[in-house]
Parts: sequence; C-alpha cells; structure tokens
Amino acid sequence: MTTLRTVALDAQPDVASLDLRPSGKALELRDRLIEFMHSHVFPAEHEYEAYRRNAGPEDHTVPPVVEALKEEARTRGLWNLFLPAESGIGQLDYATLAEITGWSLHLAPEATNGQAPDTGNMELLHLFGTDDQKKQWLDPLLNGEIRSAFSMTEIAVASSDATNIETRIERDGDSYIINGRKWWTSGAADPRCRLLIVMGKTDPNAPAHRQQSMILVPIDTPGVTIVRDVPVFGHYDQHGHCEVVYDNVRVPADHLLGEEGGGFAMAQARLGPGRIHHCMRALGAAERALSLMTTRAQERVAFGSPLAEQGVVQHQIAESRIAIDQARLLCRLAAKTIDEHGNKAAAPYVSAAKVSVPRVALEVIDRAIQVHGGAGVSDDVPLAAMYGWHRSMRIFDGPDEVHLRTIAKNELRKYK
Repeated sequence: MTTLRTVALDAQPDVASLDLRPSGKALELRDRLIEFMHSHVFPAEHEYEAYRRNAGPEDHTVPPVVEALKEEARTRGLWNLFLPAESGIGQLDYATLAEITGWSLHLAPEATNGQAPDTGNMELLHLFGTDDQKKQWLDPLLNGEIRSAFSMTEIAVASSDATNIETRIERDGDSYIINGRKWWTSGAADPRCRLLIVMGKTDPNAPAHRQQSMILVPIDTPGVTIVRDVPVFGHYDQHGHCEVVYDNVRVPADHLLGEEGGGFAMAQARLGPGRIHHCMRALGAAERALSLMTTRAQERVAFGSPLAEQGVVQHQIAESRIAIDQARLLCRLAAKTIDEHGNKAAAPYVSAAKVSVPRVALEVIDRAIQVHGGAGVSDDVPLAAMYGWHRSMRIFDGPDEVHLRTIAKNELRKYK
C-alpha cells in the first residue's frame, strides 16, 4: 500500500522563500551593467580576439583592452560585485548581474573583477586570512592589481574526491615544505599571477576530512615550476590551465591559510558560491547562444524560406527558451537559499543547479551551432569556444556524478 509522505510537500527550513526578485539596488546595477556591455565590452571582443590571434595561442600576454575595461568598470561602480562585504548585495542580487557578464565570458567577468579563480581565492582570504595575509594578497586582488590561482586538482588521483590528494605540506621549524604535482591550476600562466593557493596533506594519519590544509605560495618561490599550459578542446585560454610541480617549496609558517586540517572545509566554503557563480554566467552564455540562433534563423534562407519558418527550428528555439527559464529559477532558488540560510543549507540546490545549468547551456549552444551550419563550428562566431568551456563545466568544481550523489543522499535522508 502506498502512503503519501508529507516530507516533500511541507515547507522545509532550508528552502528559501519563492520571492526571487532582485532588489532595487541590483536592478539599478543591472541597467548600468547592460549599458557597459553594449558600449564597451561587446565592441572590445574583436580587439581582444585579434590581439590573441596575433600573439599566438600559447602566448599569455594580457590584451591591453582588458585593463582599459577594468578601469572603465571601476569608474562606473561595477566592481567586486561578487563579494557581499564589498558590494552590499547578496547572491540572489548578484545572479542577475553575473548572468549578464556570462554573455562575454572572456571579458566581462574580469572587467568587473569577478573572474574565476580570483573570486574564490578572494572569498577564502576574506573568510580565513589573517590581517597580514589580507593586506599582502587580498587588497591587491580586490584592487585588480594582481591575479591568483587555486592549486588543488592532481594528475595522479581522482580529485573529485578531495581526500585523495597526495601533495604533502610538512612543517619544518618556522616553515612548511611543499612537494607534489598539480594540474588544472587555472590562472597560473597569466603574467599578473602572483599567488598560488595550494591544497595538500599536513597529516595523512588524521581523519579523512582533517588531513588537508591550504597554504599561500608566491608563484616566484624557488621550487615552483609551471610545467605546461593544458589546452581545453585544443584552445589555450589567456590565463592558462597549468600543470605545476612543487619541489621542496619552502614558505614561512605564517603562510598557512586558516588552521592545519581545515583545508577540506575551506574548499567547500570556497566552492559553494563559486559553483553557483559559474551557473549564473552559464545562463548568460545560453541566452547569447539563443540570441545568435534566432538571429541566424531569421537571416538565413534555405529551400526558399528563412530557417525560422521551419518547424524543427521553431521547436529548437522554443525548447531553448523553456529550458533556460527553468534553469534560471533553479539557480536563483539556490542563490536565495545561500542568502537566507547559508551555504550548507543551499548545498542540494547548488548541486542541482551545477548539474542542470551546464546541461541546458550545452543543449542551447549545440542547437545554435546546428542552425549556423559550418559557421557554427568555426571561430567566426563564439559558439565553438562557448561549447568547449561549458562542456568542461560538467567536470570542474565537481563532476555531475558527484553532485548527483549529493542530491540523491539528501533525498534518501528525507525518507528515512
């Protein structure tokens, strides 16, 4: 006999209220940001790409237009919007702004000082850094003067389970010595990168989630070697995704971030907002892909009529609109739950968004590629690069399978 269980129907304490409207301040910032995108960011995309083509795919020199955009954004008050302590807005308000920056992923997030991995690193330093660490590293990051990298993933182990990490961080008098090999250390190839936040084991004999710690390593410390920049689907990003070797790297003991054994908990604190920020930007990419698809469908004529008059294309456009709007609501619910109840309560919703939103973005981008035909897989339009990044998103910050496991465990707990 089936019994109706009320657990899924009752209001639960970890669910945000369903008023998902942004505040008046966020709406004012949104209008300002949209104007900035049209007047400065979109016109700069061609200059950015031309500079990178001329420099070569593995050259990591920063196109000058980036710094010009940063200066302009700062004068407009569009700066450090991701961090509530700096912006005065919460995650729900930031969702609508981050989505707009996702329309130009290589330019707009950095122009507003909201680019990964710096945002997550700034959150770590803000939450766990000492006064001296904040002065040395957080302040110049908030000012956009330097960049940083987060060095957690390892080539030799399945790093989706962070307890697998093998890099050692060992105390030696007034110092720590670091030995290990990392990869996907995003940002380490950027010439402005000054800081590596490294996660490794300080006590392999401790309980599984208390073995890891994080430590601040200046990138020019002896023993740090950038082995290579790893391409993503054959594409080299300007800031790089690097393989890094740490060979007897010695740093002062006061470079430890937080406490020994706190690395795993700090990683979760860092990744919670970071995951939802990626989802917010992915919605913007999906919207841009839909915009490109509808424009192409109306302009391109095949077999005597515009593609937009073909039923199959109309279905693709309609399915894309439905999927984006559904994903946006889920993303905003997760963001508001963070605002009202914190990262821990929001974890199942963040995981759901982290699985759902990249899938939707990929579906919409793929449809747009198909409507564009041969142009869709070329670099004449941004769709191919967008596809590569958002396919990667199903792996970084926790692969789909890990987040599905989190969601399932949460559901199973409800019915025990």
